Amino acid sequence: MALERLPPHLRSRRTAEAITAPAAVLAAGVGTSVAILAGAPLAGIVLAGALAWGAVVALRLPRRPRPLRGIDPKTLSDPWRRYVHEALGARRRFDEVVRAARSGPVRDRLAEIGTRVDAAVQECWRVARHGDALDDGIRSLDLAAVARRLETVRGTRPDSPGAAESWDRTVEALEAQLASGRRLVAVADDARRRLEVLDARLDEAVARAVELSLRAGDASELHGLGADVDQLVGDMEALRQGLEEVRSAQA
Repeated sequence: MALERLPPHLRSRRTAEAITAPAAVLAAGVGTSVAILAGAPLAGIVLAGALAWGAVVALRLPRRPRPLRGIDPKTLSDPWRRYVHEALGARRRFDEVVRAARSGPVRDRLAEIGTRVDAAVQECWRVARHGDALDDGIRSLDLAAVARRLETVRGTRPDSPGAAESWDRTVEALEAQLASGRRLVAVADDARRRLEVLDARLDEAVARAVELSLRAGDASELHGLGADVDQLVGDMEALRQGLEEVRSAQA
């Protein structure tokens, strides 16, 4: 059948609506009329109408989903690598659900939700990159060495006023460095916990998509799933923005 030869993103109700849209039919009529008034031969008249119709239909056809680009978990250290792998796995499973669903409004709605799943995966990747960079920065601080130096310096306070003043400044600087590093550690730990929860929510969304694709009789039954995925994307974005602010403050 001709429908089976179409790319997957065109096998939907939106394609049928684009082909039969009143605006497309009107455009075909206008194109035909212009060709007739211009004295074109029959073949030219038909061609003009077809081109006008095709131009309007092309604008209304659903767009091919953009592939996820630039995501390479291998460039990250664990656990950030694992989080991205899990998100990509959830996305693949969601795509399988969409492909397996029967053509119709439910499948169309699942495909729309799939674009938000893609957005969640992209945000997971961005969060993981920031988290990995944060871990690199923490390692470069060598907080254990700073803590040992601070402990050593605290035990050697000099008696002379001039030397004591220099000692005070050294202790203050080491304490500030240690406190800053510990705040970064807390931020990284919080980001790891939150991203792990968000990945679990993405897995849950896929499981719900499987269930709904099998029993949903109406696309409106997917409203809750779509809202949850939108909220998930928003939470991913908020986490990423928070990490970006931390990195900007440290720059």
